[in-house]
Amino acid sequence: MDREALAGFLVARREAISPADVGLPAGARRRTPGLRREEVAQLATMSVDYVTRLEQRRGPQPSTAMLAALARALRLTADERDYLFRVAGHSAPDRATVHSHVAPGLLRVLDRIQDVPAMIISNLAEPLVQNEPARALFGDASLLEGWERSAIFQWFAHPENCRGMYPPSDHARQSRAQVATLRAAYGAMGPRSRAGELARLLQARSEEFAQLWDAQIVARRFEDHKVVVHPEVGEIEVDCQALFTEDETQVLLVLTAPPHTEDASKLELLAVLGTQATPATPGR
Repeated sequence: MDREALAGFLVARREAISPADVGLPAGARRRTPGLRREEVAQLATMSVDYVTRLEQRRGPQPSTAMLAALARALRLTADERDYLFRVAGHSAPDRATVHSHVAPGLLRVLDRIQDVPAMIISNLAEPLVQNEPARALFGDASLLEGWERSAIFQWFAHPENCRGMYPPSDHARQSRAQVATLRAAYGAMGPRSRAGELARLLQARSEEFAQLWDAQIVARRFEDHKVVVHPEVGEIEVDCQALFTEDETQVLLVLTAPPHTEDASKLELLAVLGTQATPATPGR
């Protein structure tokens, strides 16, 4: 572990990012360039003391989980993230399999979306970052672990928990869309990848999935218009826009409704309700 290099890099990256870059208000009397340590700690969900100790060349070696959180908070590119891991004494993540590092470009767009549901998901339908309206609509995905984070897994492994977010008339189409998404990821990542692992897991667990998987459905296109059901607000008709990374391993989803409509009012109401009545499901 190179404490000098790690500290210098963290300070330089923190000072290079403005609050606006990460969706935070600038505030008054800001004396230092870039972000404050408290803001980095808030974004990375860790203590200010921990961030301070790293920047002052003190404390234990950070874990890979802590480094991944810092990489996301500081909006690091893949090359910058790899450097962070190496100077902290860890091997850089395998880019062929890593799925938790969020594309900085998508994060910058998400940071500016505050009033409608938006989230970044992996090509296996795992929410990586959600804004507050998305958490209110779909539940807080950060409460889930492992394959439970994948909407594809939950759709077939726990249909009783997550299918209620769509009208029954739409379930068959959703099933085909989930399998088609996984088949596309499987083709890109290979049979020994996480996509292959998920496919084998669901083949053994769900007869419905196995039949659809054998049908060889492939698609990456997201439905432009859908109906989402919230337990308190009811049915909400939304338009869904998708912005992919260049390699199509991550996508930013934004859900909107026409202005001055009942559905737009329902989306606004979600901000009031928050996540209090929404189960933790990774739906999309």
